[in-house]
Amino acid sequence: QVQLVESGGGLVQAGGSLRLSCAASGFTFSSYDMIWYRRAPRKERELVAAITSAGHMSNYAESVKGRFTISRDNAKNMVYLQMNSLKPEDTALYYCNALPSFSPWGQGTQVTVSS
Repeated sequence: QVQLVESGGGLVQAGGSLRLSCAASGFTFSSYDMIWYRRAPRKERELVAAITSAGHMSNYAESVKGRFTISRDNAKNMVYLQMNSLKPEDTALYYCNALPSFSPWGQGTQVTVSS
């Protein structure tokens, strides 16, 4: 069965940094592009960052471009999201998934940025 386990969230002050991790299992990880999503209060889920299966290319939402970096380690079935210069508007529940998405989704990891 597919499992996606996000971790690394927490409470940080504006301008701070966090590194999120996603541990994946139950599928051929290296065959799939991976994506970080987030859902902020009163907002729809949005794509934050994506990385191709071999890690050669990545893409980001305009709102996080230049501040966040997605990476992956296929030998460890791990995806990471380095989040720098955090802003209060980054506050959200962060999820990882593959493209196409698997179900069930993980629990997500909460990121809260105080002003």
